[in-house]
Amino acid sequence: MSATADISRRQAWLMAARPQTLPAGGAPVVIGVALAVADGVFALLPAVAALVGAVLIQIGTNFANDYYDAVNGADTEDREGFTRVTAGGLIEPGRGKLAMIGTYAVAVVVGLYLVYLGGVLILVVGLSSILAGVLYTGGPYPYGYYGLGDLFVFVYFGLVAVAGTYYVQAVTTVSSGAFPLTVPANTVPAASVLGGTAAGALATCVLVINNIRDLETDRATGKRTLAVMLGYRFSRVEFVGLLVAAYAVPPVLWLVSGYHPAVVLPLVSVPLAAKIAGVVVETTDGERLNPALERTGQLLALYAVLFAVGLAGPEVI
Repeated sequence: MSATADISRRQAWLMAARPQTLPAGGAPVVIGVALAVADGVFALLPAVAALVGAVLIQIGTNFANDYYDAVNGADTEDREGFTRVTAGGLIEPGRGKLAMIGTYAVAVVVGLYLVYLGGVLILVVGLSSILAGVLYTGGPYPYGYYGLGDLFVFVYFGLVAVAGTYYVQAVTTVSSGAFPLTVPANTVPAASVLGGTAAGALATCVLVINNIRDLETDRATGKRTLAVMLGYRFSRVEFVGLLVAAYAVPPVLWLVSGYHPAVVLPLVSVPLAAKIAGVVVETTDGERLNPALERTGQLLALYAVLFAVGLAGPEVI
């Protein structure tokens, strides 16, 4: 019996970490590293630290969402999404809160090295990323309950993550010293913002599917996500628009920014994106949207890998 209990407990913690969402944390770092390789500013240790920190913040945010949605009453039996372990009684609320705090604490430890390299900018980015993760569903004004979740996901899992990853590598190539107080020139180029736009758009697509699936139950519990505000039709327009934005970035980097033509390699994944979009446009059924949500996470990972190969491959070869 104890072995079974131990396995169940491990499974519960794995469910709370939500591994299917981790591409949202790792993919923008991969894109930021690839851009650094293409621009000749790659630095191994900052790149690894950025990846570890991003994934830890993602897991900490997942723990926070599971905990706060449960204590706020946002997760009910009618919800069609993946099992929430705190609301489902698999993990006690106190343990869930401790897991959130502990994961964020480890992320802070990893981040100290990046703050040493990147200075004030990375200090602000790191602390605000953790704060944004907690306040998404926690605090006196959980912004995820007021239609702001999509914006914050786009900014933090896109613009901030890609540009920040690029920056902590590029800053090592200039003579800025430890803990720079300003942002040295050419350490946050336009290409990193464009790359962040692509990553942020696809990461937000994951949230849009989640919110379309939960629209009715969120409305019933008073959780006003952007999907609740927009309704099904315009939420689907948002989803398709985000896909279009993501796939417009590689051609712009090739035709406007002068990167190698291989940068358009992510377009190979368009058929998968179109298939997912077809499901999102056609249904509100959780049985179909849950697999579509997982495939969108996989799409983000595939897009990032293809992007990385297209950007860094010609430089390595």
